[in-house]
Amino acid sequence: MTKKTTAKSAAAEIRETPLAEALGERYLAYALSTITSRSLPDVRDGLKPVHRRLLFAMRQLRLDPEHGFKKCARVVGDVIGKYHPHGDTAVYDAMVRLAQEFAQRYPLVEGHGNFGNIDGDNAAAMRYTEARLTHVATLLLDGLDEDAVDFRDTYDGEEEEPVVLPAGFPNLLANGAAGIAVGMATSIPPHNAGEICAALLHLIKFPNATVAKLVGLMPGPDFPTGGEIVEPRDSILESYATGRGGFRLRAKWQVEKQAQGQYRIVITEIPYQVAKARLVEKMAELLNAKKLPLLADIHDESAEDLRLVLEPRSRNVEPEHLMETLFRHTELESRIPLNMNVLDSEGTPRVMNLREVLQAFLDHRHQVLVRRTKHRLEKIARRLEILGGYLVVYANLDAVIKIIRDQDEPKPVLMKRFKLSELQAEAILDMRLRRLRKLDEITIREEFESLEAEQKGLKKLLKDKQARWKTIAGEIKELGKTFGEKSELGRRRSAFGDTPDVVEVPLEAMIEREPVTVVCSAKGWIRAAKGHLADGEGLKYKEGDRERFLIHAQTTDKLVVFATNGRFYTIGVDGLPGGRGHGEPLRLMMELGNDQDMVDLMVHDPERKLLVAASDGRGFVVSESDVIAQTRNGKQVLNVSGGVEAKVCVPVAKGADSVAAVGTNRKLLIFPLAELPVMTRGRGVIMQKYKSGGLSDVRAFALAQGLTWKSGPATRGEKELADWVGKRAAAGRMPPRGFPKSNRF
Repeated sequence: MTKKTTAKSAAAEIRETPLAEALGERYLAYALSTITSRSLPDVRDGLKPVHRRLLFAMRQLRLDPEHGFKKCARVVGDVIGKYHPHGDTAVYDAMVRLAQEFAQRYPLVEGHGNFGNIDGDNAAAMRYTEARLTHVATLLLDGLDEDAVDFRDTYDGEEEEPVVLPAGFPNLLANGAAGIAVGMATSIPPHNAGEICAALLHLIKFPNATVAKLVGLMPGPDFPTGGEIVEPRDSILESYATGRGGFRLRAKWQVEKQAQGQYRIVITEIPYQVAKARLVEKMAELLNAKKLPLLADIHDESAEDLRLVLEPRSRNVEPEHLMETLFRHTELESRIPLNMNVLDSEGTPRVMNLREVLQAFLDHRHQVLVRRTKHRLEKIARRLEILGGYLVVYANLDAVIKIIRDQDEPKPVLMKRFKLSELQAEAILDMRLRRLRKLDEITIREEFESLEAEQKGLKKLLKDKQARWKTIAGEIKELGKTFGEKSELGRRRSAFGDTPDVVEVPLEAMIEREPVTVVCSAKGWIRAAKGHLADGEGLKYKEGDRERFLIHAQTTDKLVVFATNGRFYTIGVDGLPGGRGHGEPLRLMMELGNDQDMVDLMVHDPERKLLVAASDGRGFVVSESDVIAQTRNGKQVLNVSGGVEAKVCVPVAKGADSVAAVGTNRKLLIFPLAELPVMTRGRGVIMQKYKSGGLSDVRAFALAQGLTWKSGPATRGEKELADWVGKRAAAGRMPPRGFPKSNRF
């Protein structure tokens, strides 16, 4: 009969619900639990439930700074057994983090034993380590016995735990917080407690203070590992005004000079939450992969102080360039996010700006002060009531003793005779005979008067809001002195640096400088052989191909290619194929059409000027720094069209004052270089006129030194050139005897 009844009642409770609705309800409950009871800190004490329960359990175990240490396993056991029904590993990890000086700006737990290190090594097992509370933690807990905050039942209902701590220390901003909930997250970096106190005092004095003014008093985060904040001021202000943003944090470094112009860079502080061992390992991997060409080696010489030594590839490498490459590719620069998403005093998650966070802390402190004051008044009232009964005894000592000796039930008689309360009568009956001395009477009267004065002051405090804020300001001032700039714990560790400009690391700084010989064949196959080869010794070409260009260069150089379409192309020597084999077609490295050809190939010299000319005899001078192309399409410099092609590109040597132009008609003309314009792009001006044919070759030279040309393996020349000197755009005359029949210099 019982089984049937149970089955029927169970069936009656079954209700049909759509799966999506059932899952939605359950997931919503899970999400709310994660947000409010696990991941987001309370704006008042800056703690998550696990941290709050840890500190409360350690207080219950009397692990304050004045007492000894206890095993962490004992603490973790109490926490998971009484307050926090989760895994012991999670609780111990949270406890370890509260004790790490490189993770917490103001540690809440003092650890004894191995609690991990900045290299990223884990702490020892909880059975080996010991812990106790720090002074900062006692400030957070101060007032728990004075009804400062509400308590609630623990998960099993056997004990009670605080809903929030009294928080005599601005822990949320001072130590920061990080957590990921369902659909939301929080990330608050640590700040300097002395600066926070200055901002709090200003907010008390000026309740409508702007965020800009508060940021002026607490200019930014203060990380336990130091570093340099390089975020622009405007960006920092916007982050604190909205509650969302971030901060660029860089490692702190310095240059150590060595002999013979050598140097090395020493890193003394690394960004927050970056494991040193992982950082060094990552840099070593990039170094082996040749992704850090400016860095030769890295040494970890850290002892108690952090010291990473960087060896540059060459003394010619600028320290700023080396560090810029490391900032770009490693965690020596990191971005610390700011997302002040917290639980407010009502337990509602929301993003607050800096002013709201500071005001929430002050409001909490005000509420704590009121509650502690009321609690103290209750204690004083009770004590005064008892002391009043004692004074009745001293005033009527013989009568009281007679009643106690003669009456079977002296309590009601005493209450009726001397108009005492039940509490006073109980206190009188519990008095010891030794307290009836005259000296004790004087002490009691003094205590009574003192408590009456204190009671009067506390009642006045409850009625005067301005006095309460003055009291809170006094507490914050004392806190500011304790954690001020002069104290070791309060001294600012993170510096503020100038916002770094975009440093363009030059190509030559990114590439190891080595001598090479650039070889380009007549058919346009190019390669770079190691070393400076003389006369192309040992070089081979494809069948039917031959040497055209043989140039000595460095791997850090750039090659400038001038083509018949009037475009300049730029190629890095370091990107050329090696000397083994026949190389690769030059056309594949740039957008050069099959109907176009290469005119000249040279090593780029930004200080040099070039004379460019077309087949129709037009040309001009261009600075070589203006011909560098940024893309494979090249850069148009000499405009050509129709059947006209770019013909010549020659350097203008220093001291050159004249131009020699020779046409396919074998006419030579010399005219002043000053008659050619300096342009960045265009057709240029007519250098020499032709009835038929066109330009064959051009040279810029010093007239006083004469004109030279190649005649087979020898070099010949002519110094008496007056017969060929004329004005630009003239026809010219036949060249001197011995001039090459190819009509080229």
